[in-house]
Amino acid sequence: MLWPMIAIALGFLGIAVLGILAVRVFVEVRRLARQVGQTSARIQRAAEDLERAATPLAARAHESGRD
Repeated sequence: MLWPMIAIALGFLGIAVLGILAVRVFVEVRRLARQVGQTSARIQRAAEDLERAATPLAARAHESGRD
């Protein structure tokens, strides 16, 4: 009777450990997703800034090519 109780206790502890690890993974995935979203927004803003900065340069290059 002792061995089945030990097996049940170990099985329960194993499931509890897996549950705790699953919660930790879930929290880290949410944190990573938030960081990816913030970084994506920063990249988008930088691309827009680059486009705004390049527009006058492209216009000047186009005009100097006509001459």
